[in-house]
Amino acid sequence: MGSKQTLRFDFNNMMADSIDSEHGITDRELKTIEPLAARFAAQLKEERAAGKLPFLDLPYDKKTLTEILQASDNLKGKFKNLVVVGIGGSALGNIAIHTALNHPFYNVLNDKERKGHPRIFVLDNVDPDRFSALMDIVKPEETLFNFITKSGATVETMSQFLVIVKLLQDKLGKNYANHVITTTDGEKGTLRDVTRREGFLSFAIPSGVGGRYSVLTPVGLFSAAMSGVDVSALLHGATYMDEACRSGNMWENPALMGAALSCLSDTIKGKNILVIMPYSHALSGTADWFCQLWAESLGKKFSLKNEIVHTGSTPVKAVGVVDQHSQLQLYMEGPTDKVVTFWVINKFNHEVVIADKPDVEQELAYLKGHTLNDLMSAEYEGTRLALTEQKRPNCTLIMDELSAFTLGQLFYLYELQTAYAGKFYNINTFDQPGVEAGKINAFAILGRKGFEGRKKEIDAFLQRAQKKYCIE
Repeated sequence: MGSKQTLRFDFNNMMADSIDSEHGITDRELKTIEPLAARFAAQLKEERAAGKLPFLDLPYDKKTLTEILQASDNLKGKFKNLVVVGIGGSALGNIAIHTALNHPFYNVLNDKERKGHPRIFVLDNVDPDRFSALMDIVKPEETLFNFITKSGATVETMSQFLVIVKLLQDKLGKNYANHVITTTDGEKGTLRDVTRREGFLSFAIPSGVGGRYSVLTPVGLFSAAMSGVDVSALLHGATYMDEACRSGNMWENPALMGAALSCLSDTIKGKNILVIMPYSHALSGTADWFCQLWAESLGKKFSLKNEIVHTGSTPVKAVGVVDQHSQLQLYMEGPTDKVVTFWVINKFNHEVVIADKPDVEQELAYLKGHTLNDLMSAEYEGTRLALTEQKRPNCTLIMDELSAFTLGQLFYLYELQTAYAGKFYNINTFDQPGVEAGKINAFAILGRKGFEGRKKEIDAFLQRAQKKYCIE
């Protein structure tokens, strides 16, 4: 990516030179796909210019950034808690940013240690026990609730909206609206209508930006700003990566090369499981964010020609070094159907010495003079080497350090890589009909108007299948 970049993509161990031609990509296979990659880069550029890919221009939206910074400044010190209520892309970006950039035990810190910023909670599930437990520990009068749904009608988010608004109204009366902020479509939808009626403070999600591509909108940026994250640096990192990925030559475009390698590994090498393994606990939330981005964008039944194709590699999160003691055995000796992508940080924020005294047990003497940082690095290098020796393809994204700037680069890199991968698979990267099918069934089961016919079909299906294969 160039000497001035703070991210580096090392894919040596994806190549046949490092493993073999059965499992690794050959130079000839890459050479063959180069013209196709260049064509896809040109197509993406044309689509972006036509306004069809608005997520790529989010880092340049100065107006929205100003609105977010002004709102967070005005609200600072007024609330002890910020509760983000959303699901999928409306939650995972928030979690990724906070996990990566805030203190690992941020919510345990006192007000002074948090510099007056509120505790951050993300309600990303409708599990009644988890929901109730959070309501037990946040006082309504001390809490700001941020409801996020692009459509304005997401059943999980709006169900919690109804419950929480009732709690706020009962406790605070007419002043309850000061404790609600909404993030939704700028023009339409149930939540937008309620926002107008009740006068909630609100942000708009840009038109054409789906949930899984919305981390660099108010969806992810507002809660980040409220916790003190430098959101300007986050966007600057994204623009930096945008410039690094402008070339139609995949040897000069890490997003394009990453997409080509992933798709070749899947379609011609049989590697249909993509393991993301950060050697940083702080990046575990970002790995979850990536898994949704990749799975929901690329797991499709139909091609753009309406042919049944069932595309997409399956993303799996593993965390180094934790999952060396759980999943690695499978990756080393199990089916040869995986590619492992490591995320590595060269410089952590802290250095921890393991042993600096002379009277260390003989069996542990080799640790003298080393740090936990050294151990983390050795574990990664050892795992990478072991996988390579077993002819298991792997690659590494190397970050100089973890900061808002480099995290912004990572977000943008993988959003763009996913868009390129959709081109290679020849599918619609931006819809999610499989998710919609589940929602339709849930609406019918709950008795939503307009879904009566589907409700009858579901009842008939359940009646047929209820007891035939069931052990009681």
